[in-house]
Amino acid sequence: MRHQIHDLLAPLPGTARKIHSFHFGPEKAEGKIYIQSSLHADELPGMLVAWHLKQRLAELEASGHLRYEIVLVPVANPIGLEQVLMDVPLGRYELESGQNFNRRFVDLSEEIGNEIEELLTDDPQHNLLLIRTSLRDALSRQTAGTQLQSQRLVLQRLACDADMVLDLHCDFEAVAHLYTTPEAWPQVEPLARYIGAEASLLATDSGGQSFDECFTLLWWQLKERFGERFEIPLGSFSVTVELRGQGDVNHGLASLDCQALIEYLIRFGAIDGEPVPLPDLPYPATPLAAVEPVATPVGGLLVYSALPGEYMEAGQLIAEIIDPVNDTVTPVHCRNAGLLYARSLRRMATAGMVIAHVAGTEAYRSGYLLSP
Repeated sequence: MRHQIHDLLAPLPGTARKIHSFHFGPEKAEGKIYIQSSLHADELPGMLVAWHLKQRLAELEASGHLRYEIVLVPVANPIGLEQVLMDVPLGRYELESGQNFNRRFVDLSEEIGNEIEELLTDDPQHNLLLIRTSLRDALSRQTAGTQLQSQRLVLQRLACDADMVLDLHCDFEAVAHLYTTPEAWPQVEPLARYIGAEASLLATDSGGQSFDECFTLLWWQLKERFGERFEIPLGSFSVTVELRGQGDVNHGLASLDCQALIEYLIRFGAIDGEPVPLPDLPYPATPLAAVEPVATPVGGLLVYSALPGEYMEAGQLIAEIIDPVNDTVTPVHCRNAGLLYARSLRRMATAGMVIAHVAGTEAYRSGYLLSP
């Protein structure tokens, strides 16, 4: 194992933070896998999975079973990890800027396209290496003006040349689910099976330039631009893996999730071994544009009638909003049928608040598809 330390831009004297990356496997490897956890710093199940994974990867490296380089970043957001206000962790948004830690990663597709246009050939392997080299060089030229920008750049530089990027998150109260692209789904489906994903949500561009999409979008956009003239492979695919809810931090689940990732990496070819048979897929992949964000029209006490993992019929009751002053009870129903895969932790709702997400099958939304 090779331990690397990456300095972030210090916002003030004496406040420097660092990101630690752990590199397993041969230095001249067949490929590269990048795994990080807790980019939203208050989402901790993935951090425990990463700790378990770190022990397993060290064992596999010592026994010579690693074929790929596997880069692990167990604490991807030291800035947000320290944001605790009066005993409440606030790890989704940077307090100084209000920006979501998982948005606004650098988009270099146009710059790289312009740089490589005259160098592309009919050889897809040549084009893959050319694009990766150009991306690494372009990211190395980027400069950061804030601590948050420097954190984004460190993470992008670490992952930019990986064949696979796994970003470990969780929701508030949720079943296991994941986000990836339609193009990547054939490669990702075994992961969905091993991890027991009860919803697999597909979108090529969900908006916001999140960490996972800053890689897949680059390759997709270059393929769109040059695909009629040159063969552009999809040189990287990314998955946001949502490991249930914020309270699901325990060794039992983390050990199962760690083993699921190991089995997937064996099946992918990054680790030597015989993969175990694929489990059934709990729920088919559906478009992210088919997800219904269920919002309440009024504020009040939030009393749920449905649990994450339940299949909802169109019009089914999800919750009641109770006004304890005037005794009004407002029912909140989903409009569309689908799997209720996540719901809010809060129990006092404000008017217009999204309280749950239901994965339907027919796309009906467009534009920005992510939560804020």
